[in-house]
Amino acid sequence: MDLSSKLYRSRKERMIAGVCGGIGVRFGIDPTIIRLLWVLTIFISWGASVLIYFLAVIIIPEEPSDIDIHSY
Repeated sequence: MDLSSKLYRSRKERMIAGVCGGIGVRFGIDPTIIRLLWVLTIFISWGASVLIYFLAVIIIPEEPSDIDIHSY
């Protein structure tokens, strides 16, 4: 199985916990765009996406330090 097809919290593209960076790396999208969309959803969802973010921190594993999946 290709390791870049798995979703990890990014070690390099992180502002808080690497969730948005990991999503951006996984789908080949600039993580800044993912972060901006996430902030937008905070206002649209009346803050519910903050809870979703912290659930993602718990559920999504951090990327292993021995692989490099940042080649996009």
